[in-house]
Amino acid sequence: MKIAMLLEEELRRDLFSPAAMEMLGQLGQVVCNETGNTDEETIGILLQGADIAISSWGTPKLTDALLQNAPNLKLLAHAAGSVKGVVSDALYHRGIRVISSACALSRGVSEMAMGLAITAAKNVFAYNAAIHAGNWPTEKKEARELFDINVGVVGCGFAGAHFIELLQEYGVHVLAYDPGLSGERIHALGARKVELEEIFRESDILSLHAPSIDATRHMVNEETLGWMKDDAILINTARGTLIDEAALAKCMKAGKLKYACLDVTDPEPPLADNPLLEIPNCIFTPHVAGLANNGKRKIGVHVCEEIARFEKGEALATEVTKEMLATIA
Repeated sequence: MKIAMLLEEELRRDLFSPAAMEMLGQLGQVVCNETGNTDEETIGILLQGADIAISSWGTPKLTDALLQNAPNLKLLAHAAGSVKGVVSDALYHRGIRVISSACALSRGVSEMAMGLAITAAKNVFAYNAAIHAGNWPTEKKEARELFDINVGVVGCGFAGAHFIELLQEYGVHVLAYDPGLSGERIHALGARKVELEEIFRESDILSLHAPSIDATRHMVNEETLGWMKDDAILINTARGTLIDEAALAKCMKAGKLKYACLDVTDPEPPLADNPLLEIPNCIFTPHVAGLANNGKRKIGVHVCEEIARFEKGEALATEVTKEMLATIA
């Protein structure tokens, strides 16, 4: 069983620990990309005779021309999030199965959303700014616990589902909006299924975990922001395109929202004239939720585990079918 690692050397070392590489070696003959290149010529050579290929960020789309180098290819393990940049119709036409490491990345995303929810509810950002300015806050009414409040989750994929799981440890009411899932499925996750308007109106904390697709573009806009409570907290660790940033700035300048916590923007980085940069209770982080340095190696472990399942003929936990592509980021 030949396993072709298409990702360039430096990225491979970031994602696959020595222990993960040893595990891969036990699963098959591993051929690594020892260059800093992922051009089509290099990828074509690596694919020759491969049964399994491992791709990642920077790997080119696996077109029919490239796949002709690997007539026996059975599995593509994408050691990254979205597979859209690497898969092609030709790949699915040949019956090659595809897995994604989005689930490995998503745990860090949901954990950061949890941290932002606690930090914003406790009013940490404002208290920190006051103390740095020489003021010791004596009024603590703005600090809230995650107890007996409504936490809304928009999108119940890997990250949203794990965020709901984390919320089970707190005495909160979890609302979820995901038109692709039934009420029974959302109940099984630990939340109550609601419609879009209700989740915006009722949430004290609203965390976005939806994919970037046409149906979700600017779902946070002047109308939906108008439904929100004035002291609500908005968290976006998903995709910047979910938010109409001009509308968010307008609403926040008018006194809407206690905090907006944005790990993602559209574009990234935000433009210098983005009005949100002038709003102190709009909190920015530089798209770090799913890519903490040591956390990247979760991806290598995930890929090894899925390849082991594949070789045993077991069900793949993170398979991406062609039909799923239209509903994922």
